Amino acid sequence: MNPDQPIKQRATLTDQLRLRAKVIIDPIVDVLARYKLGPDFLTVLGFLTHIFFAYLLAIGEFRWAAVAIALLSPLDALDGALARKLGRKQGGFGAFLDSTLDRLAEIVLFGGFIYYYYAQADQTMLAVAYLAVTGSLMVSYARSRAEALGFEAKMGVLSRVERYVVLVVFLALELPHIALAILAAFTYFTFFQRMWAVWQQSREPNE
Repeated sequence: MNPDQPIKQRATLTDQLRLRAKVIIDPIVDVLARYKLGPDFLTVLGFLTHIFFAYLLAIGEFRWAAVAIALLSPLDALDGALARKLGRKQGGFGAFLDSTLDRLAEIVLFGGFIYYYYAQADQTMLAVAYLAVTGSLMVSYARSRAEALGFEAKMGVLSRVERYVVLVVFLALELPHIALAILAAFTYFTFFQRMWAVWQQSREPNE
């Protein structure tokens, strides 16, 4: 594969939402930039909200967790936009902090499910929650590792935004077991989609 030749892929839901939300995000970012609020602060704040999400999940307040996730998780879109607005260097410490805290945030969030099902002594759902969190992490790892090697791996049915949509919908319906079952199955399916895509790209002749 020629790393300088990008692979055309269908835009993910994350890309589509980011594009459509610009009319909302840009004015907010302008205000944040005016008050010199740093993007790293937003990154840390976004992580801290996941501790709150986990607490709601741990005590079984699934509908409130759905509301909180729907209202607060869009903070994740602001830090990158603010960094670009302020002219921060792409790929610097801020990007590293954002990526690593995103992964830690998912671990914390799923920790809420694990605590809840541990308290319920539900071993089956503990196993499903384990598969859901490890699958989510592997989806993200597959993309970051592929991009480090010069490949594209943003495709798949359950990228990060899609995972949060599944959580919000089924938590609002108070069906956390359905949310986790979907995540457990389709995060690994997405992971293998990305592996397959990278394998295909690796077989393309260099130009």
